[in-house]
Amino acid sequence: MWSTLPFDVLAKIFSFLSPDSLACARSACRQWHTCARTYPSTLPQHHQAWFLALPTRNRGQCCYVHNPVVDKWHMLSLGFLPDPIRPVASIGTLILVRPTNCTILQLALCNPFTRQFKYLPMLNITRTNPAVGVVILEPGQPGPNPDFRVYVAGGMSEAPRGGATYEATLEMYDSVDDAWHIMGFMPVEFAVRLTVWTPNESVYSDGVLYWMTSARAYSVMGFHLGSHTWRELSVPMADRLEFAALLWRNGRLTLVGGTCGEDACIWELTEGDGWGLIEKVPIELGVKFLGGKRSWGSTKCVGSEGAICLYREFGSGMVVWREIEEKVRWEWFWVEGCHFIRDKQVQNLQIKGVFLYPNLAPSCLLSI
Repeated sequence: MWSTLPFDVLAKIFSFLSPDSLACARSACRQWHTCARTYPSTLPQHHQAWFLALPTRNRGQCCYVHNPVVDKWHMLSLGFLPDPIRPVASIGTLILVRPTNCTILQLALCNPFTRQFKYLPMLNITRTNPAVGVVILEPGQPGPNPDFRVYVAGGMSEAPRGGATYEATLEMYDSVDDAWHIMGFMPVEFAVRLTVWTPNESVYSDGVLYWMTSARAYSVMGFHLGSHTWRELSVPMADRLEFAALLWRNGRLTLVGGTCGEDACIWELTEGDGWGLIEKVPIELGVKFLGGKRSWGSTKCVGSEGAICLYREFGSGMVVWREIEEKVRWEWFWVEGCHFIRDKQVQNLQIKGVFLYPNLAPSCLLSI
């Protein structure tokens, strides 16, 4: 029966498989392999984002991904990359990355599942250590060819008379025309703070692109895309937080942070630029996550449309707050750290994590 199914019917069945199951199905026979290649845009759908962990020192040129459906870790080779990379942001099924072997900012796109990689054009102004933000133009079901824009603000550039200076301009990359555009100037004090005190993670919400800064006390910098104006927001317990991260949840700007000896908390931005507390990490999960310690200082946080994840080293466990049962409620989960993959021991590495919607369909954005 399976050998006589029309390709469109078989492709619909394949669309409900997770990427690792689909990879197994593609290798079953020639017909299934041909079907998966003939109908790539339909594969896969209706799946949660996976947590992708990149070693910060790129040891062994590989990364690790966690499948939340079956609670299993996989290793992916990064041998196809021309340079070591660090993730900047996820763009649906793709990752925006930057090479780590050069101080000058250059960005690239990567899909570790299809082993595709492509550099973006160089910026109009050469700069180091700027803030980078991403806006997906049509958010929704992730596909292999999203339309998006990348904003680069601040950084250091070469001064007219030699030396270096803070770069008070904003540039925007548009995936539609594959080019960078100068968007205008920004306040110098904002350029300084985005250059020195911003870890690059950004969140786009209600027409504003936000970055977290940690100068003395945490605060949030925002750029309104429509009016080209800048704003600053205060942060709850700004001078006490040991870590803080911005996320997007249910259409709202969300803040996650923790203080020594207390719970990690989650706030949402409310009307009037206030913050409302919506959740705390359960005490038992917090104790397990910290390993008996009281400090949240080494905690990192990443989010997707339906999940928020707190993590540290690769071998440490992760605390995940995830949306379940067709967006009815959110629940907390513990994810064990990875120590073995296929009976082979894995080192406990420092990692940088992103959420990624895995897709085996080739992207024309990455075609040379």
